[in-house]
Amino acid sequence: MNKLIAVLIAGLFSSTVFAQAAAPAPAVVKAEAKAAKADVKAEKSEAKADVKADVKVEKAQAKATKTKAKAHAKAKKAKSNADAKVAATKADASADKSAAAVNTAAVKADGKADVKAATTK
Repeated sequence: MNKLIAVLIAGLFSSTVFAQAAAPAPAVVKAEAKAAKADVKAEKSEAKADVKADVKVEKAQAKATKTKAKAHAKAKKAKSNADAKVAATKADASADKSAAAVNTAAVKADGKADVKAATTK
């Protein structure tokens, strides 16, 4: 029994020795603080870069929208001009057809008159 009590008391003392954690070395505390500070600085820098990138994207989108609007306006104007040219060409063609029809009728009338004059002689 004495041996059992001695083992229990020895175990008790050894467990209390292991249960006490050694205080962290000041260098470790400094390194952890420095690492935490570096993490905060990196996160701040990342957030700043994100904001700059977002601003850059917004500017690019605005510029693209403006360019697109200009292109649409230019295309609309070009289509309007093309439509006007087509209308003018159609009007000219119609006038040419009318003139050709009148000339054809005149030529036919002259031809008939010549035929009639030739047959009456």
